[in-house]
Amino acid sequence: MSPTPLLHPNTDIELEPLHNTDTDTDTGTDTDGSETSHGMTQKRRGGGLKKQGAMNSSSSVEFRRKQPSTEFMSSSAQQVEALLERESFTLDDDHDPNKPAAASLMLLSPKDRRNFFLLVLLYFLQGVPMGLAMGSVPFLLKHTLSYGEIGVFTLASYPYSMKLLWSPIVDAIWSPKMGRRKSWIVPVQFVSSVMLLWLGSQAERLMAEASKRLYFFTWVFFCLVMLCATQDVAVDGWALTLISPENLSYASTAQTVGLTAGQFLSYTVFLAFNSADFSNKWFRTTPQKEGLFTLGGYLTFWGWAYLLVTIGLALLKKEEKTNNRDGIISVYKTMWKVLKLKHIQTIVIIHLISKIGFQANDAVTNLKLLDKGFSQEDLALTVLIDFPFEIGLGYYAGKWCAYFPPMQLWMWGFIGRLVAAALAQITVYIFPSDGVVESWYLLVVIAEHIFSTFTSTVMFVAISAFHAKIADPEIGGTYMTLLATVSNLGGTFPRIFVLKLVDYFTAATCVPPEKPTVDFPQAFTAFSCAIEQEKNRCIKQGGLCNIQRDGYYITNVVCILMGIVTFWGYIKPAALRLSALPLRAWREYERT
Repeated sequence: MSPTPLLHPNTDIELEPLHNTDTDTDTGTDTDGSETSHGMTQKRRGGGLKKQGAMNSSSSVEFRRKQPSTEFMSSSAQQVEALLERESFTLDDDHDPNKPAAASLMLLSPKDRRNFFLLVLLYFLQGVPMGLAMGSVPFLLKHTLSYGEIGVFTLASYPYSMKLLWSPIVDAIWSPKMGRRKSWIVPVQFVSSVMLLWLGSQAERLMAEASKRLYFFTWVFFCLVMLCATQDVAVDGWALTLISPENLSYASTAQTVGLTAGQFLSYTVFLAFNSADFSNKWFRTTPQKEGLFTLGGYLTFWGWAYLLVTIGLALLKKEEKTNNRDGIISVYKTMWKVLKLKHIQTIVIIHLISKIGFQANDAVTNLKLLDKGFSQEDLALTVLIDFPFEIGLGYYAGKWCAYFPPMQLWMWGFIGRLVAAALAQITVYIFPSDGVVESWYLLVVIAEHIFSTFTSTVMFVAISAFHAKIADPEIGGTYMTLLATVSNLGGTFPRIFVLKLVDYFTAATCVPPEKPTVDFPQAFTAFSCAIEQEKNRCIKQGGLCNIQRDGYYITNVVCILMGIVTFWGYIKPAALRLSALPLRAWREYERT
């Protein structure tokens, strides 16, 4: 559905929004699809607005300089090539105003529909290892690793916050025989399949030895996530040519559906079916010690699935040939020039400190619930119920970006997220002392989880809209990736320190039994059981781990206080100042 046309404040002329969903761009085309050479342009039609990903802000309208003309190109292939070479080309641009996008998936052309499902499949495969590395594995390790050691494992997720460092290489180096994108996707998926098959055969041993070989275990998943991040760069680029220009917004849909489904399967579904209690309750008549899915079997299955898809992709799918090669050095130079902008440096600082306030909630709350006795299947049920709310509330958060300034909406989400962190602490604190989770408490956990997810989604959608508004369309991909990378890094780098602080602040003593028993005849003196390994040793020796001070509560309070101080002391005034800047202030760097 198209929005209400935008009016220039000094005229009655309708202006076309500069971007659709994720980028602040203008195709620079007249009604016949050819470009003009005028320095400025006004249009008498409202631009269509797709509600996917980060939504538009009604304030993101300006007069934009045209790109070089393609009207004198000798063939349509040359015109398409010139179109794809533009820095302002994005997934959500409507490059032919006279040819509207398909109203539904079934109205896509057969070719576009096939390519859409191919993109969903490729993004889905990326989501499977990501769901394991960022979701399931840390929960499975909770019974053997301390919070600090789990913090070390979170380093495995860093490649997605670092892919900007090598994305220009993926765009620039490739084999003409195989194709620009398949040159990376095919070998990366093949190596991923080998790693998954190897991990499947070694999973149980690696999990058992995780505490002894933690850094090796983390390195293995780091390499797997790095392969997924590299594939993500290549698939994003291929999406630009797989889908027709007028239907490119469906590429964003494919990414959202594929990645979300892959992560959902490897996190929520896997955790549920890996649970022996869940499997015995719903699918077995004779109880067994293991769930329906084991980690080794799951990894092996997806290793073979990766391999089959890779072979099919290499043999059956042909990629359009192109001779265009981007300069690696020039892209890195441009990124450095952008980083030297004072306003960019300010937003980088905001991104790096803005998520400290809710790091304890994001990283520790669910683990602490498991630690207190909340079952794995109840947690899986919580995330399962939260999933449709995340999608639906994300849609409405996107709509709000069309009516409120993105940074204002982001700040509202920030305050809400601090409140969610406080509510999470209360939720953990009121955990039933007898360890029996009744319906009322499960509903409390679900409600707290939904509210926390909602505020997080509001912040994500709002900051994505702001990035789209300020990004220079001439280097749109580089600009947006730079901002997104810094934003992701702000959410990953504090996590290891927060998890280590939980262990540091925790004080617990293992109290030996009053009298030796048949099972535990050997007496021992009291010792600290603050970390998981010592707690397990205490229980095995028949002792009781008495917690005098829970580091989670202290760490969460410290994080919330830091969030309050940084928000009102720096983030809010800086964000308001950045929001008031004209668009040209974000583009005043030296052009090459």
